[in-house]
Amino acid sequence: MQVKIKRIDKSLPLPTYQTNGAVAFDLYTRIDEIILAGETKMLPTNLIIQTPNGYMLMIASRSSLAQKKGLKMANGVGIIDQDYCGEDDEIKLLVHNYTNNDVAVKKGERLGQGVFVKIEKSEWEEIEKINNENRGGFGSTD
Repeated sequence: MQVKIKRIDKSLPLPTYQTNGAVAFDLYTRIDEIILAGETKMLPTNLIIQTPNGYMLMIASRSSLAQKKGLKMANGVGIIDQDYCGEDDEIKLLVHNYTNNDVAVKKGERLGQGVFVKIEKSEWEEIEKINNENRGGFGSTD
């Protein structure tokens, strides 16, 4: 799949898949930054990506982010829409420092990852009654 991409700082690499079996590509931070203890901050990834029609771009933290840095994605995952690709639409990682210490992030550090996910849009059919049994909600199946 060909994807249009723009790097803001050409000294940083294009996203890479680290292994042949990797489904997500790594995202780098474009700047050096200090995230204070308990602080939430946006970190620029250096990329504007034109997500292909029929896909969304899902952004998540790298699996080692919490263990190595004490950071987590503040919004869990990010969803990049197909029309978020204007000249100023740099993808950012919203990270939260959940530790009691300040965390230093260096330019070029791999903090996040992205994966293209095929999507379909819904057409709603509103009805008055759902004819299935209630499941019971959170924890109802133990």
